[in-house]
Amino acid sequence: MVLAPEHPLVEKLTTEEHRAAVDAYRLQADRQTEIERTAADKEKTGVFIGAYAINPVNGRRIPIWIADYVMVTYGTGAIMAVPAHDERDFAFALKFGLPIIPVIERPDDLAKSAVWDGSVPGDFGAALSAAGFAWEWLAIPDRGRFYAVTLHGDEQVRAYVALLQAHLKAGHWADVVGRGWQVVFHDGPLALDSAAADAAIMARCHAGYDYTRQFATPMSMWWAVEWYRNVLYHADYGTMIHSEAFSGTAGAVAKAQVTRWLAEQGVGKFAVNYRLRDWLISRQRYWGAPIPIIYCPACGTVPAPYEDLPVLLPEDAEIPATGENALKFHAGFLNVRCPQCGGAAQRETDTMDTFMCSSWYHYAYVTPYWKAGQKLRPDDTPWEPDAGNYWLPVDQYTGGPEHATMHLLYTRFFTKALRDMGVAPFAEPMLRLFNQGIILGPDGNRMSKSKGNVVAPDEWVERYGADTVRAYLMFIGPWDAGGPWNSQGIEGVRRFLERVWNVVAEDEGQASGGRSQGPKIAAQVRELQHVTHKTLRKVTEDIEAFKFNTLLAALMEFNNYLVKARETAVYGTSAWEEALDMLLLMLAPETPHIAEELWQRRVQTRRVSENPSGLFQAADSIHVQPWPVWDPELAKAETVILVVQINGKVRDKIEAAADIGEAEARELALASPMIQRWLEGKTVRKVIFAGGKLLNFVVS
Repeated sequence: MVLAPEHPLVEKLTTEEHRAAVDAYRLQADRQTEIERTAADKEKTGVFIGAYAINPVNGRRIPIWIADYVMVTYGTGAIMAVPAHDERDFAFALKFGLPIIPVIERPDDLAKSAVWDGSVPGDFGAALSAAGFAWEWLAIPDRGRFYAVTLHGDEQVRAYVALLQAHLKAGHWADVVGRGWQVVFHDGPLALDSAAADAAIMARCHAGYDYTRQFATPMSMWWAVEWYRNVLYHADYGTMIHSEAFSGTAGAVAKAQVTRWLAEQGVGKFAVNYRLRDWLISRQRYWGAPIPIIYCPACGTVPAPYEDLPVLLPEDAEIPATGENALKFHAGFLNVRCPQCGGAAQRETDTMDTFMCSSWYHYAYVTPYWKAGQKLRPDDTPWEPDAGNYWLPVDQYTGGPEHATMHLLYTRFFTKALRDMGVAPFAEPMLRLFNQGIILGPDGNRMSKSKGNVVAPDEWVERYGADTVRAYLMFIGPWDAGGPWNSQGIEGVRRFLERVWNVVAEDEGQASGGRSQGPKIAAQVRELQHVTHKTLRKVTEDIEAFKFNTLLAALMEFNNYLVKARETAVYGTSAWEEALDMLLLMLAPETPHIAEELWQRRVQTRRVSENPSGLFQAADSIHVQPWPVWDPELAKAETVILVVQINGKVRDKIEAAADIGEAEARELALASPMIQRWLEGKTVRKVIFAGGKLLNFVVS
């Protein structure tokens, strides 16, 4: 059990033996902000208070700790840790060597087992293969070579355990983790189903292998094997295990059944806790939006008149050496006349939290200088109504999932207030939400200064340019998933952009061998147009779906095609010029600087008579050009690759007309010598024709 350091029970339950350590930890936690304490990448810390709680389900003692990642304002400020199924609890238990007992079965049925090749006689791999188990070699540094076995489901786990135990040498063991948690010793398995079993397993491991004495629990020992890590922790709903009378309870009903039982025993009840508190918007600092309130000794709190809005910060304020709010000492700002009685009064010197401004900045952007310099009236709107009707609400919101309880929450509050006031005719500020993923460090973990895996973008921009870094971040993986930074991966993007530059900018010395071949040029032009418009269709669809990685892959493929096409008769044709324009227009959102530079070179070449100076003109910028429209007829393929399967296995691939029907596809496949060989002596039971691209013969 883990309590918040501020929890009132900490003072009452802490034993004298642990008092000094607990007091020091509470003081340290008090100096941190809530954001610092709950940061996902913060190293877990905590202190044992010397007391124990009783698990109401099984009656066992549970050590009570305090940890700063538990907040007294969240729930009751006391959590019953479930380290095998909560990421923070898992990290905490690993660090402090606390037992981690899985209590929810893995829904995917996955299990793994690593067996040292010295712990089993002969060719254990042959026995595994003969029994139908999937395995591969795994090298673990400083420990040797292991059979890495992947299992699925209870039946396979049981069969594997029997096979493993029959082969283990005396004094040796191997683990089964993920599904059917256990350690298989030569004389029988021990299941990891309780804290007592956790201790018993480690006692045998410590006695049999000095290497294991550095680990306090089986889970920490398994965490040292990187191959195991993706099955050691999960937070998915599944069947309850190792849970006394509740073992076997389905995940969908487990919470309700356990809560009902606790209520029947009089030790618990179902409750909903909302993490919703008043929003404190005032800040004691100079830099922020002034709060338009005036304090009068006679009239009390008086709002600033509409005609005086907005209240502006003084530009000549001096920040005192004490760091206090400069507005408190600026007489010109502080001292005013009361709008009601005309007597001496003072302004509010606190300023607003920046979230107050960001909650409505997308509205201010609609017409940022709306009624600038004019006196405001109570019936004025904060933006020009016609422009607001066009732009609002925002079509697309892109941000990290952490904004769900920060900016996105605040702006929704703000919008609903505007709706209730009759200012906004809608209830939600955005129509669509898309959360981007996280760029991880090179080690695959969240970037953190404490881990030393932070990649500073500035040095990479300096080395490769902003466009290369931008494109690599898009190419690194699906936009909503992110992925680890790879310094080798960015080289591939750099080479791609260099090839784009070569195709567009370097026209000298091109081969011309194919350009005089009249009969071929029509077909080559048609193919170029097809590839161009097919790519434009793909890029248009991907950019709307935020699939930037596949978008860039399509552009790389297109540019490679242009490199080859440049050596043919299409070079210099109108189709070639269109292809280059399309390439740059499609690249403009991803690599705006290179696309603009190459576009301007092409524009200046074409319009030298209109613009002999060659100077940049805003109207010619690539970023004000309309997005190109693909031609469905040109984008449509004339041929496709027909995949032919026998009982679901690919046996041949045949080029066919794009509009091929089932009868023609069957005739084409049966004419293939490869398919004829696979069908020889077989009876065709069924033929499946799917999507015009796949033909499957079901035979016996």
